[in-house]
Amino acid sequence: MYQPLADLLRPQTLDQVYGQDHILGPSGILRRLIASGNIPNMVFYGPSGTGKTTVANIIAKMTDRRLYTLNATTASTADIKAIVAELDTFLAPNGILLYLDEIQSFNKKQQQSLLEHIENGKITLIAATTENPYFYVFNAILSRSTIFEFKQISAEAALKAVRRAVGFMEERTALTAEPEDGALEYIAGACGGDLRKAMNAVEVLFSAGMPEGDRIRLTLEDAKAVTQKSALRADREGDDHYDLLSALQKSIRGSDPDAACHYLARLLEAGQMTSACRRLMVIAAEDIGLAYPQIIPIVNACVDMAFKLGMPEARIPLGDAAVLMATSPKSNSGHLALDMAIADVRKGRGGDFPRHLQNVHADSYTMEREQGYLYPHDFPNHYVPQQYLPDELVGTTYYEYGPNKLEQAAKQYWDAIKGV
Repeated sequence: MYQPLADLLRPQTLDQVYGQDHILGPSGILRRLIASGNIPNMVFYGPSGTGKTTVANIIAKMTDRRLYTLNATTASTADIKAIVAELDTFLAPNGILLYLDEIQSFNKKQQQSLLEHIENGKITLIAATTENPYFYVFNAILSRSTIFEFKQISAEAALKAVRRAVGFMEERTALTAEPEDGALEYIAGACGGDLRKAMNAVEVLFSAGMPEGDRIRLTLEDAKAVTQKSALRADREGDDHYDLLSALQKSIRGSDPDAACHYLARLLEAGQMTSACRRLMVIAAEDIGLAYPQIIPIVNACVDMAFKLGMPEARIPLGDAAVLMATSPKSNSGHLALDMAIADVRKGRGGDFPRHLQNVHADSYTMEREQGYLYPHDFPNHYVPQQYLPDELVGTTYYEYGPNKLEQAAKQYWDAIKGV
């Protein structure tokens, strides 16, 4: 019976788990917790292929507990009841360790069905999720659990796993591998921190390779073909997608064109051009704003061109937009001013309009002047002092000129006219 390489090489000890030294290293808290034998209810949070299931298996082995594995995408409350029925029987003399994968797929009632049993300690729950548990796991479970984050595995750590897989396949096939320069490194980097994908890539290279006697060449071209876009984590509904968008915006806001290009490239390669376009337009208004207001129609034109062109040519105007914004002066003065005004409105501050600002409604044009409104275009420099804010807010300042050249020029202009 066929058994995938990733399953054959599944670590049997904590020392064989790659890339999670922050919790499983010699002084890692999860390692110390497992060594103590006092295993609490836990939530493992992190990308797929980072060792969550493997660690659960190791915990069951080290604590001599029976491990039950359920996937919340297919399991039901009946499955949980079947496991509960085995409590206090010879099948589970030391209690049950329940590994519940994709717990975010369980509804509130299904998650609550576990509470009684995890509270009395007869079931120790290890729930796993690729989504942020604070958003997808109900508080009743979270309050009874310790959360451990499994981080995306680095290319360096993945390379160790790839080399181990190559060594195993050499023994399995009785062939000596001759990797082309950069081939194994490419797999390690392109797997996106998912060791299952890296193992699969190595297995495919050996299966599809053409042995020459007792040797087999592992070429860089084949490595690229088998990995394809596996490095991309950009599920539109997942944390990774929004992390990418956040990283793009913060890189442009931080005036780093290189990082901006990197994160934009990841979004485009993941097929998320629409999300990238929307975020670029937000950045134009939010982060460059009044320091270079022409950026807004420029970015809008780049986005419009991208949709007309489609990929891959769309990357050209979008790259221009990202680099232009990253290297532009920055100002958030406009939207901060509006946010402060919105905050006052939500507090109920404001009151009636000044009479001279009200619409004349059915009044004649001549009566508008009788309201006391002064028409600025009738005065020098098209300006005349008069009250615009409601009485309750007179003297309130929302907008502060940004320290960039354009806004400071406007400030100088109006300070001179207003006699400030």
